[in-house]
Amino acid sequence: MTASLPLPDAGPVPGSSRAGASGAVPARAVETSPEHPWPVRLLAHNIESYVARMPALWVEGQVVQLSRRGGGMAFLTLRDTDQDMSVPVAALSRVVQRVPVPLEEGAHVVVHARPEYWAKRGSLQLKASEIRPVGVGELLARIERLKSVLAAEGVFDASRKVALPFLPAVVGLVCGRGSKAEHDVVVNARERWPQVRFEIREVAVQGVDAVGQVSAAIADLDARPDVEVIVVARGGGAVEDLLPFSNETLVRAAAACRTPLVSAIGHETDCPLLDLVADHRASTPTDAAKRIVPDVSEERARVVQSRDRIRSAVAALVAREQAGLDAARSRPVLAAPHVLVDAHAEQVVSARDRGRRALDARLLRAAGEVDRLEAQVRALSPASTLERGYAVVQRGDGHVVRTPDDVATDDALHVRVAGGAFDVTVLASTAR
Repeated sequence: MTASLPLPDAGPVPGSSRAGASGAVPARAVETSPEHPWPVRLLAHNIESYVARMPALWVEGQVVQLSRRGGGMAFLTLRDTDQDMSVPVAALSRVVQRVPVPLEEGAHVVVHARPEYWAKRGSLQLKASEIRPVGVGELLARIERLKSVLAAEGVFDASRKVALPFLPAVVGLVCGRGSKAEHDVVVNARERWPQVRFEIREVAVQGVDAVGQVSAAIADLDARPDVEVIVVARGGGAVEDLLPFSNETLVRAAAACRTPLVSAIGHETDCPLLDLVADHRASTPTDAAKRIVPDVSEERARVVQSRDRIRSAVAALVAREQAGLDAARSRPVLAAPHVLVDAHAEQVVSARDRGRRALDARLLRAAGEVDRLEAQVRALSPASTLERGYAVVQRGDGHVVRTPDDVATDDALHVRVAGGAFDVTVLASTAR
């Protein structure tokens, strides 16, 4: 801003003898140098002129200091709701009195003011002409708009959430200083699991410092490798009291946390945006204690029950197998194994006897058949014919002589009879 501040339109600034004598006062701030500087009064006059040309504007913030002085004036400090920045504001008492609700420290307001620069003190302040409190309805509407934006970015997606460890050794706790929420979490958790240890960060959980301190505490605990889960706890309160836990800066700090985060803000009906971005939401600080650590008595009871169920299951399995073994051993085939063999042996003997008898019968029938066929063969055999006195006469070429015409005188013939064979010569042939 100072780089473009012009010199005032008026004549030389009173008391500027050094610059006036040399005639080397720069016209613009960018033209100043160690040899040709601006005097403080000239800089202050230029800033005052520049600020005086600024228009009035609406500014939003939180009242952190408020004092009413004589002369009909009131002074307050307006602080940014997200960052550690503030600006002083002056207002006439009647402007403060026109506020619909009593103006108190911590109030969330919008101020219509014009910037003023006090050259002698070198300070900037706002002179308010109107102060309006930000109502609960407007605050809730802003939270809903922020909720829609963050949801569209996927900050609340279930895929980002991680499971809580079953038995964390160290639990990080972010809570108010000496708060009941701290007592509820620590006492109930240690009643359930006495060995659990806490790394506690006591911070402001209400007011203008809450966002920065809670965010820093979450980041600090997240950086510790021994902390396995982080709990952000606060008791109930009005909507305005819980606003820091719906602040975008705090919500994004929680979203960046890699350690499982549990939100335990207010009561069951309270639902700040921190509940939506946290990995797990607890309805109350006491409920958070129940979620982060198991109950040692319940776990011991589960161990006993599991052990009893295992014993019963093993005993039932052994009994069932023993009963099956007894039933198998009581069967005849196992009680008297030879009974089965004996029965088959008897069947084998019986089958053998039947086979022998069948074979004998078959052999007898076959022998009779052979005898019958032998008799038929014998009856039809030429030898039988020869035995009856017949003879077989053959010529020298082996043909059988059947008629006298088959031979001629002096032919040599071979004659076979029952007792043997002999040769003859044909003396004469006579046909019938």
